[in-house]
Amino acid sequence: MNRRLPKTVSRLLPALVTAVASLTLWAVWLGWDQRRDLRPDGSSTGPYEAWQVVGLVLTLLLPLYWAASRRHILGAVAGTTIGLTAASFYDWSDDASGLFVIGVTMVMLGSVAATTGVSFLIAAMGPRLTRRLAL
Repeated sequence: MNRRLPKTVSRLLPALVTAVASLTLWAVWLGWDQRRDLRPDGSSTGPYEAWQVVGLVLTLLLPLYWAASRRHILGAVAGTTIGLTAASFYDWSDDASGLFVIGVTMVMLGSVAATTGVSFLIAAMGPRLTRRLAL
């Protein structure tokens, strides 16, 4: 009996794993902070702090590395982008002004650009990086 995954499943698995990881990590890092902070001068910030976004980006490197080091660059980019875009759309869609669409578009374009560059870098460094990290 052949225990290997069918080709279709093995091709979709990196995109599915990175998409689920992106959705989950968004919820962990950004999903719980929904209120804006008021400054003494009356202006507001947030709802996210810089450390939350940095934490999200750093933890997204693990599933991205998993997919890109196996040369599944398209799956890594598509999965991460789909996950982050869906999470930001869900999180921000209650904005009555409708401007959330601009933010979601910026998340989508930024994640495509960043994950493409990082994925190609990981794939290019591939075996050397894996040996150094002893993964």
